[in-house]
Amino acid sequence: MLVSALQLYAAKNMNQLTQKLMDGKMQVLEVPAPSLSQGHLLVRNHYSLISAGTEGSTVQAARKSLIGKAKERPQQVKQVFDTLKTQGPVQTYRAVMKKLDAYSPLGYSSAGEVIDVASDVSGFVPGDLVACGGLSAAHAEIVSVPVNLSVRLNPETDLKQAAYNTPGAIAMQGVRQADLRLGETCAVIGLGLLGQLTSLLLRASGLRVIGIDIDPAMVEIAGKNCADLALPRDSDGIEDAIMHFTRGLGCDGVIITAAANTLDPINFAGAIARKRGTIVVVGSVPTGFDRDPHFYKKELQVRMSCSYGPGRYDPQYEEKGIDYPAAYVRWTEKRNMEAFQELIASGKLDVGYLTTHTFSLDSAPDAYEMMMTESQPYVGIVIQYDTTVPFKRAMVTLKSGTTKKESASPGIGFVGAGSYAQSRLLPSIPNDGTVTLKGVMTSTSTSSRSVGERFGFEFCTDKLSDILANTEINTVFIATRHDSHAGYVIKAINAGKNIFVEKPLCLNKEELAAIRAAYSRMAENGRAGLLMVGYNRRFSPLSTFLKKYFDGGPLAMIYRINAGAIPKESWIQDNDSGGGRIIGEVCHFIDLLTYFAGAIPVSVYASAMRTSENLNDTITLNLNYENGSIGTVCYFANGDRSLPKERFEIYAGGRAAVMEDFRSVTVHSRGRQKYKKLLVQDKGQKTEIQLFLDAVTRGAGSPIPFEELCMTSHVTFMVLESLRTGNAVRV
Repeated sequence: MLVSALQLYAAKNMNQLTQKLMDGKMQVLEVPAPSLSQGHLLVRNHYSLISAGTEGSTVQAARKSLIGKAKERPQQVKQVFDTLKTQGPVQTYRAVMKKLDAYSPLGYSSAGEVIDVASDVSGFVPGDLVACGGLSAAHAEIVSVPVNLSVRLNPETDLKQAAYNTPGAIAMQGVRQADLRLGETCAVIGLGLLGQLTSLLLRASGLRVIGIDIDPAMVEIAGKNCADLALPRDSDGIEDAIMHFTRGLGCDGVIITAAANTLDPINFAGAIARKRGTIVVVGSVPTGFDRDPHFYKKELQVRMSCSYGPGRYDPQYEEKGIDYPAAYVRWTEKRNMEAFQELIASGKLDVGYLTTHTFSLDSAPDAYEMMMTESQPYVGIVIQYDTTVPFKRAMVTLKSGTTKKESASPGIGFVGAGSYAQSRLLPSIPNDGTVTLKGVMTSTSTSSRSVGERFGFEFCTDKLSDILANTEINTVFIATRHDSHAGYVIKAINAGKNIFVEKPLCLNKEELAAIRAAYSRMAENGRAGLLMVGYNRRFSPLSTFLKKYFDGGPLAMIYRINAGAIPKESWIQDNDSGGGRIIGEVCHFIDLLTYFAGAIPVSVYASAMRTSENLNDTITLNLNYENGSIGTVCYFANGDRSLPKERFEIYAGGRAAVMEDFRSVTVHSRGRQKYKKLLVQDKGQKTEIQLFLDAVTRGAGSPIPFEELCMTSHVTFMVLESLRTGNAVRV
């Protein structure tokens, strides 16, 4: 298992190459080992490949001024202004700084040795040599990689060549898209790393290869190693030379692997292609080609090549490891990687000449300086890791620890710290000395260190036991993906910790029953801490203001949410990972209605708009409460974002009120109006955190009673039951 595997090493924590997007500064940092998630392998890298094109662009963009960054990302700038309008300057600043001030990993292609395997993974064992792809195959001594982005290697494979795994798969997918036959001719425009690999694969397939580049040095390398005809783009008579080489026919296919911001590559491809030929775009180039004289008259086909191949950007394939049947999808991204590695192992493909530079991990920043300054020519740049150095799996100390002055004062451990936690939860924790931030654990090594440094934690770790077994941590915040909430909550309950967990509490009735059982056992022994779920809306100052006018008597309530669409592919929509939007978000609105009603729901009836994707994210649900109150939630994903997200109406005893998006409230009573408006939206996150921590310090009860928290989750399950049966369901 992971613990025993990494405890074999006993000297130091792992190191990883990182970059800050704020200023482009690169550092090799000591970080916790990555966590071993389901469907993943833990791999000790021997080599990783620097992609000069992809990574060079990332580094170059990071080194630009803020204005320069903004010019390159107009869509993100628009998002910043949208956030500013709805959430105000403070939240906008936090969101921007989360991106700019974080340690970002680099790299996406590596090779090494398996040191541990998740329990649900078959076909791999510790000691296997593997090649890895994707963003998790970073420049780090240890990486955690999904099974469908990992390829088992022949024990005799040269790992330095195997580290070319990802660009090799990208090149292979481009060749497949060209769909050429033995003896045909293909031109490759752009002879950088990707172009060289593409040319090698074409040659290995029995095709005649023409290589073209604006750099004479790349042309010379290609002419010696992978192209039958290599030509500089600006040479006189280049089109005549190509026509002569193809016996007047033109190229059967043209693969563009260049990166350029002009139309020259695509238009030149049209000029040298034969009639009814195929042009494949692999590189980053504009595709607004000139219709005449070539594309129209020759009836050319233009195809895009999607990165590594089928499966790319599909979370079901990449994250969950669900493969496509080979009989229907012959070449997936993993099968492309496997084919590339088989060519290397058999000696049919030799990429050794591509490695022009090898750096140690400690000197890796020098490699990027060389790329940025172009101080010397390069093609393939490889990072080599010292595999003789032993490791230990231990927390990374960030600052000197302080002993809590009072045993009841909150000593906090944080599990998971994504965008919401960094923008809403962590900034709401007081920094006045009454609370101690002890340890943080997140899903990736770099984010653990980033969050730990930014918010002042004493250590970061990859082990839950470092938090749960720490006697100075009495309070645990859980802000991970929804599917992990129940497991972490139960472990924290059993450890006797106070718990704040982001919604939802759990994803199904079985998990809820397990939480209830664990809490009851600890309560019987007098060891149960507080349990709080992040239902923040009831703690908004406008909710508190409104509650004074409607505190007693049956209420009639309407809650309209212009939720906006979330793609079907998102983990939030996935029933296993996110639980879907009813369990994952509608619970918020059920809680607010319950807060105002002051009673427990007794029945629910729900109906959903029928859509082709059947996501159940445009629904209405009606709640009946034991004190006679009624409430309707209208949760709509099919609206326009220019309409404010939330509108809450409440009616009782001749009074009525409207709350608009937690920015304003209007109360109507006896023909008069009372109006309250906030400068910026406030959904109550800061207040809920303060009340929770105050309760921890004073030994008081949870701000929301345990049974009420459980009831809210139970009602979401009943909403799904009502949708399934078409009937009202007793709660």
